[in-house]
Amino acid sequence: MIDKYSQYILNSLSEGVIVLDKEFKIISINRAAGKLLNKKKEDIVGMVCKNFCLSEQCELMCPISEILITGKNIYDLETVYQKSGGETLPVKINAAVLQDENNEPIGGVISFQEKKDIINYKNILENDSHYYGIVGKSEQMIELFNTIEEIKETDTSVLISGETGVGKELVANAIVETSRRKNKPFVKINCAVLPETLLASELFGHVRGAFTDATRDRIGRFELADTGTIFLDEIGEMPYNMQTQLLRIIQEGTFERVGESKTQKVDVRIIAATNKNLEEEIVKKKFREDLYYRLNVIPLKVPPLRERETDILLIAEFFVRKFAEKYKKNIHNISPGAIEILNNYKWPGNVRELENAIEYSFIRAKRSDSVCLCCLPPHIRPQKECKEKLDARQLEIDDRANELLHLLRKNNWNKTRVAEILGVDRSTVHRRLKSINQSEF
Repeated sequence: MIDKYSQYILNSLSEGVIVLDKEFKIISINRAAGKLLNKKKEDIVGMVCKNFCLSEQCELMCPISEILITGKNIYDLETVYQKSGGETLPVKINAAVLQDENNEPIGGVISFQEKKDIINYKNILENDSHYYGIVGKSEQMIELFNTIEEIKETDTSVLISGETGVGKELVANAIVETSRRKNKPFVKINCAVLPETLLASELFGHVRGAFTDATRDRIGRFELADTGTIFLDEIGEMPYNMQTQLLRIIQEGTFERVGESKTQKVDVRIIAATNKNLEEEIVKKKFREDLYYRLNVIPLKVPPLRERETDILLIAEFFVRKFAEKYKKNIHNISPGAIEILNNYKWPGNVRELENAIEYSFIRAKRSDSVCLCCLPPHIRPQKECKEKLDARQLEIDDRANELLHLLRKNNWNKTRVAEILGVDRSTVHRRLKSINQSEF
């Protein structure tokens, strides 16, 4: 059990915390968890974790089970919890195993917080410069949006290609939001993050005893996506022998769970994405040619940011609004010097790199009301000081001068007394007065 002092600490946290024993039963929650989910502690303690939050993640891979298997803690996993009354709550969760003094697992702890950006930015996205969360007005993006509109009445497979960071997942989201299946399940999986044995289980499910740690039957993501859509990110990383199973699902809609001979049937639309040239992968015998043509019925190419320069400032301004809210800073503009740098940089990391650059500038910004050149990451700007930084430095000097004069007036211009207050010697006060042309005092 949690002692009272530990509970006091948990209750002081703003994020929700759930503490589990090794049988996945809840032994404690903090005040924030109960408030976020609108549930009382006495109604929760003793419940099995998955019955508490009713998360889709529990059916896919319990976070605590996953870190027991992989040995790695989980950070910022996005999922949806259910509040009391059935209302959903988008959250980001972290998970870690609790260990005793002998490093033996005795339970787990899950912390979570509301994923506010899903809610806070919905209204920002509802204007003519955005398309279902994708920011852009360039000719290439308008053509992409038009294609998505043209295929909204079909259920055929789509292959999204593009460099890392261009926003392929956002394109997949837009395809689903405009499709006939938008109110049906939408399941995502990154084919590059799991080893082959776990990937097969994630996609197709498994039965108890199919492999070590398979202590119960579990359905896979294709079954979860039945009647809806599945998004297979980084499809080029899928092991070659598994591609045959995927081809069978596309052709026949059937598969078997790992460790089972019973055939399962599903109706799933497949959207795949890759940053690789799959035609080159076919030549290298790393990707099946027949699977490529089955997936590539509707090819969508997302252009890199350097090929749609007219969108750079538009996207940057969107991120300024996003981080102004996140960091509670009064920054709403981008300085002319910073705009020039942003437009001239080639952005090898694409939209993701641009987002990181704007966030970096918000963390660095002190007094300015705009994103200035000197606050941008060093690797994208010339090594020189900008006017905004010089102005900020001058403002800091002015503030120090005003503080010194205020203390001198308050203490009848007694430099010795002011030096004691500031923790410096009298000569330092004299030098500061001289530097602001006030030495006559």
